[in-house]
Amino acid sequence: MVTSYVVVVPVKPPAHGKSRMTGLDDRQRRALARAFALDTVAACLATEHVDAVLVATDDAAFSREFESLGCVTIPDGDTNDLNAALRQAVAEARRRFPDLTPAALCADLPSLRPADLSRALASVVPGGPSFAPDAEGVGTTLYTAPYDEFDPEFGVGSRRAHRASGGVEVGLDLPSLRRDVDDLDDLRDARSLGLGPETAALVAELDLT
Repeated sequence: MVTSYVVVVPVKPPAHGKSRMTGLDDRQRRALARAFALDTVAACLATEHVDAVLVATDDAAFSREFESLGCVTIPDGDTNDLNAALRQAVAEARRRFPDLTPAALCADLPSLRPADLSRALASVVPGGPSFAPDAEGVGTTLYTAPYDEFDPEFGVGSRRAHRASGGVEVGLDLPSLRRDVDDLDDLRDARSLGLGPETAALVAELDLT
C-alpha cells in the first residue's frame, strides 16, 4: 500500500525571514523569503503521493497566496518555538486529514524538485519517524512520522537529535531536498541546482557572482 502524505510547511511572514541574507536590503530579503516559500510549496503540490499541503503562517496576505495555489492555511501556533508550532499544525492536519501521514518540510527550498521529494517519501520506512538531513549534514529539511509519533526536533544539531530519538535517515542523494537557503552562498548553490520560477525571477536581478 502506497502511503499518502499531508506536507506541513511552517512559513514566517516575509518581513521576518532570511535575516542572514547579508548584503541585501530589506525589500530584497522579504521578496526572496516569499519566493522561497512559494516555490517550495508549489513543488510539494506537484509531488506524487502528496495529497494535501498545509501552510502555517501568521501573514494573512501570504495565506491567500498559498490558498490560491491549493493549500490549506492556518495561523502559526507558536512563533517562538518551531517544533511546538509544527506539533500544533500537525494536530490540525490530523483533524482535517486523518488518513494521511504528516511530513514537516522547511519553507526555504527554492530548488526543490517534486521527484526528489517523491523519492524521499517513497523511501520512508512505515511506522516510525524518518528525516532528511540538510546539505551541511547538521540540520534537517524533512521530518515525517505517524500522527501518534510525530515529535520533531528541528533546530541546531537537529540531524543528531533526530537520530538519537530513533529517526531513520533518508540516505538517498537528493540535492534539491537538502539544499535549504539561509545565506547568499546557499543561494548560489541552489541556483546551480535550478531554481523555482518565483526565486529565479528575483535572482536574475541580483549580482551573485
